[in-house]
Amino acid sequence: MTEENRGIRERTRSFAEEEISPNLAGWEGRDEFPYEIIRRMGEEGFYGACFPEEYGGSELGFLNLAIICEEISRVSPGIGSTFNAQAMTVPFTILNWGTEQQIERYVPPLIKGQKIGFFSLTEPGGGSDAAGSMKTRASRDGADGYLLDGHKKWASLAGIAHTGVLFAKTDPEATHKGVSAFIVETDAPGFVARKIPTTLDMHLFPSFEILLEDCRVPSGNLLGDEGDGFRVAMNALDFGRLTIPARAVGVAQACLERAVEFCNERVVGGHRLGEYQLIQGLIADMSVQIEAARLLTYKSAHLKDRGEATTRESAHSKYFAAETLWNAAEALAEIYGGRAVALEDEYPVSRYLSWANLFRTGEGPQNIQRVLISEDTLGFKDANRHNIKRRFPLKSDL
Repeated sequence: MTEENRGIRERTRSFAEEEISPNLAGWEGRDEFPYEIIRRMGEEGFYGACFPEEYGGSELGFLNLAIICEEISRVSPGIGSTFNAQAMTVPFTILNWGTEQQIERYVPPLIKGQKIGFFSLTEPGGGSDAAGSMKTRASRDGADGYLLDGHKKWASLAGIAHTGVLFAKTDPEATHKGVSAFIVETDAPGFVARKIPTTLDMHLFPSFEILLEDCRVPSGNLLGDEGDGFRVAMNALDFGRLTIPARAVGVAQACLERAVEFCNERVVGGHRLGEYQLIQGLIADMSVQIEAARLLTYKSAHLKDRGEATTRESAHSKYFAAETLWNAAEALAEIYGGRAVALEDEYPVSRYLSWANLFRTGEGPQNIQRVLISEDTLGFKDANRHNIKRRFPLKSDL
């Protein structure tokens, strides 16, 4: 950790505690998406950490982005989740694969928080087999456009977003090589987003299904070439997976801090709860696992700053950080006992378990990560065999 890294952590933590924490109850009570705080985070350069200054970025680099994600998520998992669409899977994908015109039009407003982004790959009939199960079609509409028809699922923020990266089949007979990527604006005729009700209290990070019926997209909004879509998606997810373990570490850290506070305040049998050895064992496990998950995440970010392929490290950090959060949330609930189900607290303990479940399934479920990791370790496949496309170097590169 350099002085710059520590300074970024302190600045982000102060921002989260002063600008986000006092307003969380109000936003959630009104079921309000906090556009203004997203713009403020954009102005602070948080979303633009991995973008060149010429496109409005702050060039802080991937390690600082991980630190920022961690600190925001420590206070609010919902707002922390916006980093995926606002910093990685949408604008960074356009930066890597887009034309100069696409980059100039879409990237600056997204990383500045002036526009909200969404990423849509999953469909109702498929999850991890995104390409093989894809039914959404993109057919040519003359020489200057495409018509999109289909049904997408679990597109976070799509109903309140302005711009997104969406995937459809341009060659229905092909599998991976038949997928293409498109930049889609949500005000296009034929684009409808419907909110998906969930058991998780996701006021600040709602998810949507997308219905496409003759939704016309200009040819200039094709991202990459026809048939590049699967490569674009995998590239997007590889970079996006940096924010997921960073956010998981931040939420796990919040669990640990709440557990420590409760253990020092709660008195049982004349002793503070933290004086009991079984409780101390839970605290010790949380502390060690969180630090290990943090270091795995920082390693992945550090290698990204060096321009190296990190598919292996992304899988390691995503898998371990999600497991760490799950263990931390369960330990916190055990420490709180019956009070873990109470809704009287400003942020109920049960919410951490809900978020932990989401981190274990979103952007590559745990079993898929285990397959990737085991095949790499056994030598069946080299996870880092492909150079991960990254178009622009940053001043922060090592």
